[in-house]
Amino acid sequence: MNNVKINELRQWMAQHQLELAYISDPGHIAYFSGYESDPHERVLALFIPLEQDPFLFTPALEVEDAQNSSWAYDVRGYLDSENPWEIIGKELRARYGQPGNVGIEKNALTVDRFDAISDILTGTDSYTDLTSIIQRLQLIKTVEEKDKLIEAGKWADVAFEIGFKTVKEGVTEQAIIAEIEYQLKKQGVSQMSFDTLVLAGANAASPHGTPGSTKVSPNELVLFDLGVIWNGYCSDATRTVAYQKPTEFQEKIYNITLEAQLAAQEAVRPGVTAGELDQIARNVINSYGYGEYFNHRLGHG
Repeated sequence: MNNVKINELRQWMAQHQLELAYISDPGHIAYFSGYESDPHERVLALFIPLEQDPFLFTPALEVEDAQNSSWAYDVRGYLDSENPWEIIGKELRARYGQPGNVGIEKNALTVDRFDAISDILTGTDSYTDLTSIIQRLQLIKTVEEKDKLIEAGKWADVAFEIGFKTVKEGVTEQAIIAEIEYQLKKQGVSQMSFDTLVLAGANAASPHGTPGSTKVSPNELVLFDLGVIWNGYCSDATRTVAYQKPTEFQEKIYNITLEAQLAAQEAVRPGVTAGELDQIARNVINSYGYGEYFNHRLGHG
C-alpha cells in the first residue's frame, strides 16, 4: 500500500475540489493499494474519498487475497450472481453520501462502465480526469519504489546472462526465449514485463519484430528485448550481442552507437531535459550519416 501517493492524490483532489476518486485501471489500483490482480471481465475498483477511509471493491473470490496484501483498509466483495454496480452504489452512499465531484480515469474507464457509475451517482455534478495527476505521481518514485525497480533491473540482467549463454549456432529465437523464461521461473520470477523478444540476423533490424524459427548463425547479431516484473514493478532493457566474431561493419555501427551513448551520458546533469540528451546522441549518429536509421528515442524503459 502506498500511503505517500494516496496522500498526494488527496492533496490534488482538495485543490481541484474533488470529493471522490474512482480508480479503475488494475495497474493503478495496484500502485495505490498494493493489491495486484487481473479481474478479466469482473469489476475491480478502488474508491479514495477526500477525507474518509478508502475501500477496495473486488470479486468475492479475491477478497481474501486482497485482505492478505499490504492494503490496510476495507475490502468489499461481490458474487458473480450479484450486480456489482448496485452494490457499489449502496456502498458509496453508505460510506460517503452523495459526492458532487468525482475523479475518473478517462484512458482506462470504458463507456459502458462510465455509464454504470453515472447511473448510480445520480447527484454527481461533474467528473474530472485523473489520468494526468496519476502519471505525475508515478514520475517521482519513493525510495521503496526505487528499490523495487533496481531489483527488477537486476532480474533483467539475470535474464540476459541466461540468454547470452543459450546463443549457439542452430538455436532458434523461440528456443532462446523458452530457456530464458524457464530458468527465471525456476528462480521465482512469475511474470515478464511483456513478450520477450529475441531476434537473430536480419530480424534484429526490426526492433519490435516477431520471434520465430529463425536460427542463429555465425557472425550475426542477436537482439534481446525483455523485462521482468518484480513486486509489481517492471524492468525493460535491450541488448544486442554478436555471435562469434562480428563483421567490420557491425563493429563500426557498434562504435558509432557507443559514441552517441557516451556523449549523452556525459551531458547528464540536473536540469537537462530528456529531449536535449536525445538530440546530443542523435547529432553523433547524424554526423556519420546514419540518422535516418535512428528511429527510436534515446534510452529505454
